[in-house]
Amino acid sequence: MSDAAKIPGLTAVEAAIRLKNEGGNALPDKKHRNFLVIAIQVLREPMFILLLCAALLYLLIGELHEGLFLFAMVLVTLGLTLYQEQKTESALEALRDMSIPHALVIRDGLPQTIDSRMLVRGDLLILSEGDRIAADGFLMSGTGLQVDESLLTGEAVPVYKTAGNDQISTGYPADISSSSLYAGTLVVQGDGIAEVTKTGIHSEMGRIGSALNDITPESSPLQKQMSRLIKTFAFLGIALSIVLALAEGLLHGDWLQGLLAGIALAMSMMPEEFAVILTVFPALGAWRLARAKVLTRRLSAIETLGATSVLCTDKTGTLTENIMRVARLYIDDEEIDIEKMTEMPLPQSYHTLLDLSILASRVLPLDPMEKAFHLAGKKFLPRTKSQGEQQLIREYGLTSELRAMSQGWTSPDQDAHVVAAKGAPEAIAELCRLDAMSRSRILASADRMAADGLRVLGVARATFDGDIWPADQRAFQFSFSGLIGLADPLRSDIPGAIRQCRAAGIRIIMITGDYPVTAMTIARQAGLADGSVLTGEMMAALDDAQLSERIKTTTVCARISPGQKLRIVQALKADGEVVAMTGDGVNDAPALKAAHVGIAMGQRGTEVAREAASLVLLDDHFASIVRAIRIGRTIFGNMRRAMTYVLSVHVLIAGMALTPLLLDWPIMLYPMHIVFLELIIDPTCSLVFENEAPEDSIMNEPPRNPAAPLFSTVALFRALLEGVGVLIVVALSYRWALANMPEQTARAFAFTALIAANLALIFSNRSRKDGVTAMFRRVNTTMWSVVGAAVFLLVLTLQQPMLQAIFHFSPLSAIEMSSAMAIGIASVLWYVPLAWCRDSIKRLR
Repeated sequence: MSDAAKIPGLTAVEAAIRLKNEGGNALPDKKHRNFLVIAIQVLREPMFILLLCAALLYLLIGELHEGLFLFAMVLVTLGLTLYQEQKTESALEALRDMSIPHALVIRDGLPQTIDSRMLVRGDLLILSEGDRIAADGFLMSGTGLQVDESLLTGEAVPVYKTAGNDQISTGYPADISSSSLYAGTLVVQGDGIAEVTKTGIHSEMGRIGSALNDITPESSPLQKQMSRLIKTFAFLGIALSIVLALAEGLLHGDWLQGLLAGIALAMSMMPEEFAVILTVFPALGAWRLARAKVLTRRLSAIETLGATSVLCTDKTGTLTENIMRVARLYIDDEEIDIEKMTEMPLPQSYHTLLDLSILASRVLPLDPMEKAFHLAGKKFLPRTKSQGEQQLIREYGLTSELRAMSQGWTSPDQDAHVVAAKGAPEAIAELCRLDAMSRSRILASADRMAADGLRVLGVARATFDGDIWPADQRAFQFSFSGLIGLADPLRSDIPGAIRQCRAAGIRIIMITGDYPVTAMTIARQAGLADGSVLTGEMMAALDDAQLSERIKTTTVCARISPGQKLRIVQALKADGEVVAMTGDGVNDAPALKAAHVGIAMGQRGTEVAREAASLVLLDDHFASIVRAIRIGRTIFGNMRRAMTYVLSVHVLIAGMALTPLLLDWPIMLYPMHIVFLELIIDPTCSLVFENEAPEDSIMNEPPRNPAAPLFSTVALFRALLEGVGVLIVVALSYRWALANMPEQTARAFAFTALIAANLALIFSNRSRKDGVTAMFRRVNTTMWSVVGAAVFLLVLTLQQPMLQAIFHFSPLSAIEMSSAMAIGIASVLWYVPLAWCRDSIKRLR
């Protein structure tokens, strides 16, 4: 990595020219649907086919105004549908743009992070562990680079790559060059610099990706369930409409009126809004999550968020600031707080300890701890060999068996090489082969530092004068140098966020590789529930059944390796929990994928972790997870409200289309009336309920049962009960009006009551838990806009002569209209005392 500063790479001008001439680094993608394609798909829906049939029928019988009006409504409804589609597509497009991976390149001699689509031939890619290689190329320089090429070859064993200047093979996979790198493959170890040779469709991945355009993604189970429901309603509606049309024609000889009434009934029984809810709500919900700094990679995760019962979170960078600083140094039972040394020089005896911590870190550090060592070195040390005169010649990485890493250095004025090691105090004690007394003394000192919330690392030194370096760092004769305590303060918003989670019935488990005492100190500061500590060593001694039992009372999992996270997730799932898991490393990917909701870190996380996760935290803040859970619960609740409203209002409309025919009353609802109602229902679903604020108590309730369907039996019964109740009142008002008014006036009166009932159903479905006053207390400006527009259109149809003729209305007086509106509103109010009684019973329980 130190070579990066010596290679200028392309200039910005050269890159721009190549991007223009050769195209971007993008794989073939499906073409987005244009306006015409969407319009054709919409017009093939049963609702629009029925509407067009009604319009043509009116024109054929010479009813010009009615026919033209229905055609105009086709255009208006089509416009609304296209608006919904465009809104959804825009939200998804914004998410796609945010999820585009980035690449670290050298341009104009400086490392720069760019959109991976902007990569061009000749760019120099800086690669590190966890990166997904963004383009084909060859390795120019690197240290211990291993690449997982199973995506292309099917072979799970990582491939070692050696630097070379040979160009990338053109006969892949038959002829593989050891320096060749391929887009889409994964760096599992090491780092390096590669020159890009092929991008986009010219890469090996691009060639394979060209075959993916014809593959259509499968619908989700919920989408399939709703599709079956819509088809069932459509089948029943068409069957009933045919029966009614035949009955009207055979019994009364009025085939035309029977046909129009049949079409109206079929239209009234098609809840095509369910498809709108399932499409628009998750897409816009994902957009809202993105505004809360949470990127949604899988829309199904939004539904699961509200059911999360256990949230497993790491400590560093999620609960803490991840801005580390060296706070204390320990040597031979003496401890010094360097944060208090503002003007005093660092005692000479501590120089070696700090210098070795730098030698054990990368030259260009990315890890916050290593950055802290370098910053402390710049502040307290004179220019030393660790800062440029020595040369790194060997690295030994951290492993799950030994939580320590070493680096070997050489310099012109030393006969022997210097090996510097840093790691967990117990691991460094093992490397130094300390006796029991020395080990106990050092670990007790580490405990004292950790009790103050510091992250403690041990440092050791060895020398090596041979020519062939050993394969394992345990082969060196290390001597213990000291301990370093690093401060990483808790984020200020964490205690409040933890309280919200606990109030919402969500259990928090901290999983960290840190020292147990440090982890418990941070857990207490954060306000985590009291519980036991489970270490990686303890966990290794437990079988799966024992782990499932132990994890029930565990609050902190410390000294946990990434591979053990998967066992924790599986143990929690076995106990019936809905698990959300955070992670950032390559080895975290299995746990992220196994969790119900995997949450990757967007800033410090690897590309592999982000790909395995359902959600990505763009700011790495724990508080963003809490906001996401709140939004997830809100979206699910709003989808339920919208679906309950749709079912209730369709029971009302279908009932008013059917009841007059069964009771031999004059037909009340014709196709134009159904279209008018759809102009209220569609915006209500896609705009009003989607914009609805959450219940006041949404984060004071336990997680919902994940097995509960979106449209539960209770919700179905409530919707039917409410719809039938409103139907009875509106039907009786129509019967009364027919007995006391002319037919067209009675129809206008009953239709006004029906519209008022429809609008009242919006209010009654806004809040089921926070009481009636919450319906009016919570602000929803979109709702008032829809209500205002509906009332305006209703008044227009009642007062404008041409619309009166089209709708078969006669004008209503102010008293008649007010009475009809009052009846419509009262038809819903009967449900309020029932809801109060239900809530009172729940509170008593």
